[in-house]
Amino acid sequence: MQVDPENRLVADQLEADWNEKLRILRRVHEEYEKQRETDRKTFTAEQRQKILALAGEFPKVWNDPAIAYRERKRMVRLLLEDVTLHKGDNILIQVRFKGGALRTLELPAPQPFCVTARTKPEVIEAIDRLLDDHTYEEIVEILNARGFRSGEGRVFNLSIVGRLCKKSGLKSRRQRLREAGLLTRIEMARKLKVTPLRIIRWRRAGHITGYRSNWKTEFLYEPLSEKAIAKLKNRKRNEKESE
Repeated sequence: MQVDPENRLVADQLEADWNEKLRILRRVHEEYEKQRETDRKTFTAEQRQKILALAGEFPKVWNDPAIAYRERKRMVRLLLEDVTLHKGDNILIQVRFKGGALRTLELPAPQPFCVTARTKPEVIEAIDRLLDDHTYEEIVEILNARGFRSGEGRVFNLSIVGRLCKKSGLKSRRQRLREAGLLTRIEMARKLKVTPLRIIRWRRAGHITGYRSNWKTEFLYEPLSEKAIAKLKNRKRNEKESE
């Protein structure tokens, strides 16, 4: 009644829209009450109690291993209206239930495969330590015995260990032995002035100590003291005489 006469036409339209909305609201309330009354007549008190009890038992039913996945999908369709995902630094999940309730969940974004498939640092550290005293075959056995797995979840083998060593920039078993001063078979043979074959025989007989340097057949040998060298030269003379 107090609207400026020049704006009366606009005010009349607003009033008409308002009254229309009120009629819609009243109609919706009436339909709701009618449906509610129908539901009361449809379900007995005992049935309603069972439905409420089922809601409380939902986690137990959902986690029952005997429930097939298709049944779980049906349960989800009965409960959920829709699910909206927003992907940013994290994953924001909005779950709207049939009854109108809204739940919001925030989860960390999944890491790319190159990260999830990366072997754990503690495994790389274990390999680095083991290379000082063990062959590659022994390292494979030790890692698997300790329950370690590669980034892809596989048990270790020579190929995986070799690839991890190269990718992580670890010094190879051979590098470590060479840096410790160990000699190749040829170098040892020249030092003792014998054939490389004799070096192999002496190693197998336990007269000299050799260490496997890789997963093939190469052995590297500890340098010998002058006393040990003299003893082996004497052995060489004795072996020649016996031959």
